Amino acid sequence: MEQMLGAFQSDLSSISSEIRTLQEQSGAMNIRLRNRQAVRGKLGELVDGLVVPSALVTAILEAPVTEPRFLEQLQELDAKGAAVREQEARGTAACADVRGVLDRLRVKAVAKIREFILQKIYSFRKPMTNYQIPQTALLKFRFFYQFLLGNERATAKEIRDEYVETLSKIYLSYYRSYLGRLMKVQYEEVAEKDDLMGVEDTAKKGFFSKPSLRSRNTIFTLGTRGSVISPTELEAPILVPHTAQRGEQRYPFEALFRSQHYALLDNSCREYLFICEFFVVSGPAAHDLFHAVMGRTLSMTLKHLESYLADCYDAIAVFLCIHIVLRFRNIAAKREVPALDRYWEQVLALLWPRFELILEMNVQSVRSTDPQRLGGLDTRPHYITRRYAEFSSALVSINQTIPNERTMQLLGQLQVEVENFVLRVAAEFSSRKEQLVFLINNYDMMLGVLMERAADDSKEVESFQQLLNARTQEFIEELLSPPFGGLVAFVKEAEALIERGQAERLRGEEARVTQLIRGFGSSWKSSVESLSQDVMRSFTNFRNGTSIIQGALTQLIQVYHRFHRVLSQPQLRALPARAELINIHHLMVELKKHKPNF
Repeated sequence: MEQMLGAFQSDLSSISSEIRTLQEQSGAMNIRLRNRQAVRGKLGELVDGLVVPSALVTAILEAPVTEPRFLEQLQELDAKGAAVREQEARGTAACADVRGVLDRLRVKAVAKIREFILQKIYSFRKPMTNYQIPQTALLKFRFFYQFLLGNERATAKEIRDEYVETLSKIYLSYYRSYLGRLMKVQYEEVAEKDDLMGVEDTAKKGFFSKPSLRSRNTIFTLGTRGSVISPTELEAPILVPHTAQRGEQRYPFEALFRSQHYALLDNSCREYLFICEFFVVSGPAAHDLFHAVMGRTLSMTLKHLESYLADCYDAIAVFLCIHIVLRFRNIAAKREVPALDRYWEQVLALLWPRFELILEMNVQSVRSTDPQRLGGLDTRPHYITRRYAEFSSALVSINQTIPNERTMQLLGQLQVEVENFVLRVAAEFSSRKEQLVFLINNYDMMLGVLMERAADDSKEVESFQQLLNARTQEFIEELLSPPFGGLVAFVKEAEALIERGQAERLRGEEARVTQLIRGFGSSWKSSVESLSQDVMRSFTNFRNGTSIIQGALTQLIQVYHRFHRVLSQPQLRALPARAELINIHHLMVELKKHKPNF
């Protein structure tokens, strides 16, 4: 038993030793397994990155570039090329096995992409009626250019240069053609260098003579022309010249300018955004590439504008063009297209000096106008002041949308010259009354036209309102002077004496007062009637005439009321003629009958 137990104990010890050995072997096997799995993962990634599957080869060699699988396998080829380059940098020998295959596939892909993109670019040369080049169709193939940029820079440059050359010519050709056709639908009659505000309004006799400037409303009148800068018109579809010609439609220059520059704005924004996305550029590089494409077109447009402006004398058209540019510049900024900023500045640098020159010419023409050479004069509003009123209200209403101080200064100079001109013409009338009628008619007309378009608190409106009020008050005094001048003079003298404490001197005026009372009582009705008729004949604006009559009658009542107060003084209270005084309330009731109703 002892031997058996000893043997069993010995066996147990050997079993324990074997278990430990097995544990050690198991741990070592686990480590080897993990190491082999890690190696397999790394090698799998390497092999997967290097192995060229048959699907890739088939797609690159056989599939048309427009098929989705070509684009998918091209992206796969790009990824494998990058992986091989990375492994080659690490010295991986296996790369040599696939390098030749990948290079052949890359060359084939580059050739197919080059041919496809160049064909697309050449297809833009086909004539199109809407002046929009469909380059955005290339955007869904933008990875093609990125592939070329990463794998064949020479081909990428060739395509970019071809795109620039082709599109530059196409844009230039399209816009030169469009501009030429557009100018054929401009109004045949445009302002000329003699069509200035101060030019004498006489039409030459004869069949071929130029019509009178007064009949050419578009030169100084805004009319509906201002709608070109309204939001709906500003971004309306561009004009189609051949359609306009068929319908025998004609347009002012600002409408043609708007259409031309809206087409330019639209295409330039589209072109800039396409360039940034397709050619993978931004900042100064995008700006340079855009100007390589559009530079010739923009230069041609500027030269055409410069040439047109050299013989343009339509200040309203030029001013509307300025405001069109200001609005288009804001639209380009909202679309995040800064590439046109310099162009807008160049256009404004052409428009502003021309506008100022035309305005200066008009100022000078009014300044140098000799009233004696204007022929027969009458007290109605003068055609030169009407031109000014229409012209000034047009510019003020446009300027209110985007205020500009320089414009207001120029209009201020013009206003001063027109005011001086009105005074010079008024001086040609012999009587002060006629002078005042002429001044009031002109101020009233200018004020009325300005208030239709300008704000009530504008400088022009305030200025002419003050002038009108001052001349109206003077005219009322002039109007009342013949029939009631003696009464007015006596009231002023008597009030002055009373104020100085010399009322006793009124006792010597009894005979004069008696004559005034009886003269007024016998003639006031006929005088008021004559006065009303005179006013209504003198003023072209019925409402203005009515206002003057009411002002005159109100002043007459005030004077007669003051006359009553003077006669109530102790020195004149016992005057027998006081009984013949007309009751002030009765006078007011009677005068109301003479107030014309509008």
